[in-house]
Formats: sequence, C-alpha cells, structure tokens
Amino acid sequence: MSSNQADQAASDQVVFTQDVSDMALSHQAASNEGTTSQDASDELVSIQDALNQVVSNLAPSNLAAWFTADSPQILMVGPAPYTPPSAHQIVIKNAAVAISTVDWAKQLMGSKMSSWIKHPFVLGNNCAGKVVQVGDMVSDIKIGDRVLAHALSMDPVVNNSSEGAFQHYTVVRDNMVTVIPEWLSYEEACVVPLSLSTAATALFQSEFLSLNRPGTTLRSNPNSLPEAVLIWGGSTSVGCNAIQLAALAGYEVITTCAPHNFEYVTTLGASAVFDYLNELTVPQIIHLFKGKTVVGAIAIGNDSTEPCMKILAKSNGSKFVAQVTFPFPEKIPTTTYQLFRAKAASKWSSIKILIKSKRSGVKTKLVFGSSAAHTEVGSMIYREFLPEALAGGTFVTAPKPLIAGKGLEHIQKAMDWHLMGVSARKLVVSL
Repeated sequence: MSSNQADQAASDQVVFTQDVSDMALSHQAASNEGTTSQDASDELVSIQDALNQVVSNLAPSNLAAWFTADSPQILMVGPAPYTPPSAHQIVIKNAAVAISTVDWAKQLMGSKMSSWIKHPFVLGNNCAGKVVQVGDMVSDIKIGDRVLAHALSMDPVVNNSSEGAFQHYTVVRDNMVTVIPEWLSYEEACVVPLSLSTAATALFQSEFLSLNRPGTTLRSNPNSLPEAVLIWGGSTSVGCNAIQLAALAGYEVITTCAPHNFEYVTTLGASAVFDYLNELTVPQIIHLFKGKTVVGAIAIGNDSTEPCMKILAKSNGSKFVAQVTFPFPEKIPTTTYQLFRAKAASKWSSIKILIKSKRSGVKTKLVFGSSAAHTEVGSMIYREFLPEALAGGTFVTAPKPLIAGKGLEHIQKAMDWHLMGVSARKLVVSL
C-alpha cells in the first residue's frame, strides 16, 4: 500500500469511527428515556472508551512537516508516529494550521533559539480539526467534536514532536482546546490559539497585568476614574486578540497601528487608535490618559516597548509593560557576521530597555504564550470563556486567514511568506 493509500485508509477509518459514535449516541438517546442521568452518563463513558480503543487499534498513519538538521531551511514532509493521548490529552486530526513568527524564527535561528529543541522536530502552535481520541480524564470534549487548539511542542516543559501542529494528528492538552461552532471554518479557527494564549497571559496572569477577566464587573465607585489599557501594535495577531479580551473585561482600549487598519481594530473594541509611526502619538496618548487610571501596557513588535514606557511613566496608574516580542532584525541575517550583528543589536536593545526601566520606574517582562498551559489562564480562556464567546459572537477569530495552500508541503511556503511580512492577516495552510 502506498503512503497516499495508507493515509486515505486511516482517514476512512476515522470517519467510520465517528459514524459509529453518532449512531451509538443516537441509539442511546432513543432507547434510554427511562434511565437515570447517571446511567446515561455511564453508558456514554463506556461508548467513548470503546471508541478510543478502536482508534488505538487502528493506529492511523501519520505524516508531518519535519524540521530537520540536514535541511534546516526546508521542512521535510515524511512519516510520523501516531501518539495516543494520556489522561488529560486529546488527539485531533488537523484540518488547518496557522503560521506564527516563532515557527519561522526557530527555523531561521536553529540552535541559537529555543536550544532545548533537537532535530528532527515538528513545529507549529496553531491548529484546528476534529477530535479522534480523548484521554481517560477528559470531560466535556468527545470524539467528533470540531475544535481549535494551542499545540505545545515548542514549549520548554513539553518539548515533544507529538504535540506539534505541523502534522496530520496532533496531541493537545485538554486545557488548551475549545469546541468551535459548526458555522466557523477550520481556517478561521486556527488563527487564534498562540496569539490568544499570549494576549491572555499578558492581560490576566498575575505575573503581568493581572487584570479582571472577561465577564467580570470592574470594581468602581462614583469617584473612580475610567480604567484604560494601552496595546501598542493592535493590528498584529496578538493585538487583535488582546483588544477583544480587554474590551470584554470592561477596560477602555487605546491602541496603535498603521492608519489603514484603524477601522478594523475599532471594530474589535478599541476606544481610540493612533498611528504608531507618528512622532506625536506618544504625547497625544499621554494627554488622552489624563483623567484615567492606566492599568498597564502590552508592547508588540520592534520598537514598541520604549514608547509604552514613556507613556506609563507620565500617566496615573500601573507602571508595567508586558513585552510580547523580543527585538528582531528588520533584515534577515544570512551570514555569520550578519547574525552576530543582529544578536549584538538585540542584546543592546535589551540593555537600553533595562536602563530606561530603572530610570523611569516602569517595569517590563517578556511574555511566553505557551505558559498559559501551566497556569490557570489556559483553562479560564479555552474552557470557560472562549466556547460561549465564539458561539455567541462576542469574540471573533482575528486576524482574518490568508490561505497559502493545501497540504503539509505548503507549510514551508507559508512560513517564507510570513517572514516577508503580512498586515492584519494570518497565514493558514489547509490540510
């Protein structure tokens, strides 16, 4: 049997498994009207266990886009093991994956970035697809559910290729998965995970801004000042998610972006928008913040941290900037000398920020989006907030997907495209 035939057979087996699941659940609903809720729950668990065993026995063939030592600039599509889930994990058959900066940055920088990752390895943080197997301790998610998920292979605690997005079957943690509405396409859904995790960590984790969460009521009294947050880089992937989360949590959102994206970020919930390249933006935002309590800032992109520090230093409220991105060279280094200069420039930028932090009294800290999986933020966002927010339309998937092709072989093209730069869009590959 050829690899294509094997993969088709595996796909047919998964479809068959879902058909069995649908028929079994329909039969249960029709025949168990007289049973107690506990009896029905026990039978559903029994059916789920049986289906898990079927999938395990079928051992679907898997393919991945491998990041290899032999060809560090080209992902190599090849066989990958199918890994069953542990107690609190889920396996999804990916229908779409999205590219993030960290994916191509790791490919470009090799061992100089995320040195814990060894070749060969499966990268990828953003995926959406259908659940094919669930762990024994997973609740509220079942085989056949359509989901989006933050894949964690690159996280230093995880460091496991089976949990990378760039393959047909990905193992994901149950606190980083959300069931999506039927009307939402996989391509639209997969743009969310890493950016959402990063934005939520910056806004809500206790080590960062530690804001009130979406759906809670801000504590106020008649004499209290309006509370506002600054998001520098609102049209970026992280910015689009941060704007929505902060607005839904009840804060005024002040953001920056290029003028052609002003209307877009306003539709996401921004109260005021400024041109990030305009030299008058910093004094204008400082003036706007008079009469408000500033709860902190999120700095996204190169040259974003210092203006945030200047604004917070002269405003009433928090003196904390959550840094989403580290300084990255505008021109991609292609030689050892260029790489050395780029690293030196990045180091000097960090030193300058540290010096200015000491002088201004404004603290900064770098955000790692995957850390949401190891804190309360993961479950709060993916299991408690997002399902209802998506279904009710109060939270929209953003930015919009830009389809780079279909099939694992198109992931490299999408990464190269992303490296060249995109605006208010997320590059996606359908599978």
